[in-house]
Amino acid sequence: MTTLKGPGIFLAQFLGDQAPFNNLQSICLWAEALGFKGVQIPTWDARCIDLQKAAESKTYADEIRGTVEECGLSITELSTHLQGQLVAVHPAYNELFDGFAPAAVHGNATARTEWAVQQLKYAAKASQNLGLNAHATFSGSLLWHTVYPWPQRPAGLVETGFKELAKRWKPILDVFDENGVDLCYEIHPGEDLHDGVSYELFLKEVNNHARACLLYDPSHFVLQCLDYLDYIDIYHERIRMFHVKDAEFNPTGRQGVYGGYQSWINRAGRFRSLGDGQVDFSSIFSKLAAYDYKGWAVMEWECCLKHPEDGAKEGAIFIQDHIIRVTEKAFDDFAGTGSDEAFNKKILGIQ
Repeated sequence: MTTLKGPGIFLAQFLGDQAPFNNLQSICLWAEALGFKGVQIPTWDARCIDLQKAAESKTYADEIRGTVEECGLSITELSTHLQGQLVAVHPAYNELFDGFAPAAVHGNATARTEWAVQQLKYAAKASQNLGLNAHATFSGSLLWHTVYPWPQRPAGLVETGFKELAKRWKPILDVFDENGVDLCYEIHPGEDLHDGVSYELFLKEVNNHARACLLYDPSHFVLQCLDYLDYIDIYHERIRMFHVKDAEFNPTGRQGVYGGYQSWINRAGRFRSLGDGQVDFSSIFSKLAAYDYKGWAVMEWECCLKHPEDGAKEGAIFIQDHIIRVTEKAFDDFAGTGSDEAFNKKILGIQ
C-alpha cells in the first residue's frame, strides 16, 4: 500500500488580481504557509502558466517547476477543464462557452474546437516536461440537453453521440499516451461523462484506452444521489486523481436534484467547505489507501457560504488529518510462528 500525497490545492478558484493571488510565486507562498504541499495549476490562467510555452520549451517548464519548488511545494497536476469542455459543445451552448476561448475563435465553433484540441495536446507535452503523470479535464458534451429526455430520444442517438465524442478524444488520448500521462476526466453534471454508466459508454468507444482515466470528486455524486463509495470499488483501477470537495443534498417538498433554477445557496444540493457537508471522507480515504491510490489529495473549494481563504485554511488541516499513513506490517505479526510447505501440510492434515 501507498500513503497518498497531500494536501494539495487547486488554484483556479483562488487566483485574482490582488496579492497574494495574482501570480504563481505569491499564491504558492500563501498556500505553503497554510500547510499545503502541492498545487494543481489551471492552464487557462496566464498568471500561472503559458501552456503552449510549457509544451514547447523544457527550459520554461523547468522555470515554472522551479518557482513552485522554491516555495516548498510540488506541482500535483495541470488542469484543462475549460479547454476540455470545448472539445465537444452542443450548439445550444455556443454563446455561453465562447467565453472559455480566445476572442479570435468566438462565433466559430469549428475553430474553437480546433483550438481546444490543440490546447489538450499542449497539455500532454507540458505535463511531460514538468515531470507529471496525470492531467485533469472535462469531456465536453453533445448529449447533455437530452439527459432527461422529453420528447424521447431517437433510437441510436446516444450511440451516435458517444461515437462522435470518442472520435474527438481518441487522438488526444494517443498524444497523452505518447507523453506517458494519464488523462483524467472529472465525472461531472453537464458533461457527457457524468456518471459511471456514461464513462463506460465512452470507454467502450475509445477501445478501453489505457489513458482514459478518472478524476474522483465525491461532491458531484452526492448531488446526483450516486453511491460514491461503491464507485471507488468499481473504478479504483482507473482513478488517478482526487478532488477533495464536500457537498450536501437536502431535498424538500419543493425541490430535489434539479434545484428549481435556484442560486447555489438556495439549492437542495450545495457544495460546501471541507467538513461542513455530508461526504464520508474517512471511508473515502480508507478505500483509496486499501486500493493503493498513488496520487494526490487536492482540495477544490466551491463553497456557497464560507469565505475561500477560511475554506483553504481549514481544508489543509482537514486533508492532512484524513491522510492515512499506511502500515508496513500486519497488526498480528508478533504472533507469527513461521511457515514452510511441510509445516502448512501438517497443519492441514495433508500427508
